[in-house]
Amino acid sequence: MKIALLQMDLVVGDLAGNRQKITNRVLEAADNGADLCVTSELAICGYPPRDLLLQEGFVERCLETVQSLAAELAGAPPVLVGCPSVREAHTGKPLSNSAALCRGGTIEAMFHKSLLPTYDVFDERRYFEPSPQADRFQCNGRTVGVTICEDIWNDPDFWPHPLYAEDPIKAFEAKSADYLVNLSASPFSIGKQVFRQKMVACLARKYDTPIIFSNQVGGNDDLVFDGRSFAVAADGGLLARAPGFREAILYVDPDAAASPDIPEADMCREAEVWEALRLGLVDYTAKCGFSSVLLGLSGGIDSSVTAAVAVDALGPENVFGVLMPSPYTSRASIEDAELLAESLGIETATLPIEPLMQAFDSSLAPALGEEKGKLTRENIQARIRGNLLMAVSNERRAMLMSTGNKSELSVGYCTIYGDMNGGLNVLSDVPKTLVFSLARWLNQTRGKEVIPERVITKPPSAELSPNQKDQDSLPPYDQLDRILERYVELRQSVETIASHGKEEGYDLETVERVARLVKIAEFKRRQAAPGIKITDRAFGTGWRMPLAAKW
Repeated sequence: MKIALLQMDLVVGDLAGNRQKITNRVLEAADNGADLCVTSELAICGYPPRDLLLQEGFVERCLETVQSLAAELAGAPPVLVGCPSVREAHTGKPLSNSAALCRGGTIEAMFHKSLLPTYDVFDERRYFEPSPQADRFQCNGRTVGVTICEDIWNDPDFWPHPLYAEDPIKAFEAKSADYLVNLSASPFSIGKQVFRQKMVACLARKYDTPIIFSNQVGGNDDLVFDGRSFAVAADGGLLARAPGFREAILYVDPDAAASPDIPEADMCREAEVWEALRLGLVDYTAKCGFSSVLLGLSGGIDSSVTAAVAVDALGPENVFGVLMPSPYTSRASIEDAELLAESLGIETATLPIEPLMQAFDSSLAPALGEEKGKLTRENIQARIRGNLLMAVSNERRAMLMSTGNKSELSVGYCTIYGDMNGGLNVLSDVPKTLVFSLARWLNQTRGKEVIPERVITKPPSAELSPNQKDQDSLPPYDQLDRILERYVELRQSVETIASHGKEEGYDLETVERVARLVKIAEFKRRQAAPGIKITDRAFGTGWRMPLAAKW
């Protein structure tokens, strides 16, 4: 039996566009002899639809769209389409997260998700009621069990602490399904694909059943879905895998031998992150209605890497760089910004800010006096630059990209209404040490200095005061990032982190200081541009720390 996994980049809420894309892919799969087609989770409306599900009539329109899709594909192979559906019960949530079996011109059956995640970026219990059990159908003489995403992520023999008391896969052991298919919308994080395959392989071996995993691809808001749909045999061996970070149709015969041309999926960390950032930016700009972007070019590592991602994603003709030197900007930084722009082939403009700094001094003198504090003077510069960038953004109708990294955002080493301005921050979940690694990786893989070597080797500096260096205010970034990984991503206590300080190069006082900075910067992060999630815990929809609290 030939199963086609439709790995598609879908637009949340675009029912007509998603329907047309599904139709085109099913017809293409039919021409290639597919016996069954499988979309990703909630494909008809795109994932995650969030509170669109609560809008009056939205779910009904989703179902109408699936019905018209089924009628249009009456002569095509059966297709499992991810969609929300309305429950008939009078208790519980009114909706189910479902898969519609479209066959013979109608919706023949509906299958519903049993396990509804409510951790990290997921909040499905807000909308859906869980199904008491998974189910199956017959196709080409085979029994096909249908699961949706989280349903396969709770095997008590794999997870030391399962999140749910129920295990919907156990039901298929008694029902003897020939195959299990899984409609998924599993977001990207570093190294997750290797983990997914290991988990699914263990499940396949446990039940002696092939498992087919159809994943969404593309960027939606702060999430990137890497695709890499795959299938494993009953012995856990990999049968086939789709490419990552792009649309594809993967054809799988669970009864046949493994495909001889399985693409590489186990990329190095930098390659995975780069692809996620690139795809996230491509889709965020397009789905928000932008065709071009701009950013400030300081000659530093963050703006350089951000510009390089933007050029890779959108092309140099759609990226505009703005140099805004102050009296404290070194000649080397200006040269590095100009070299970067030349290397990337992007247009630039230079807007010196000294006259505006003088105007601010004059205007603020009645309120602040002639001498202002160091932080006030620095923030004025950042906010002047933020205003200039927003003006250019307005006039060019281009989206402003902010350029701060996760390390800075964690500890508040950024200026609200200044360098934090922007419609998207591609580096907001990328620690500073990884930003440097991305720059080195990019130069190595491209075989040239895309990013000038001096940008990578010089000490990081905001250049807001004479001879300023980041490490005048912060611990060395290698230490800071180790502390932040433990505190932010692993949720470890100050005491636990400090216990690792001897081997990792920091002391209790440093850990306490970093933890305090993370806490007091929460109000800034609430007002920051959205970012692209690449780690297991980002400052986005999965970060829900209180503002007015002691933690």
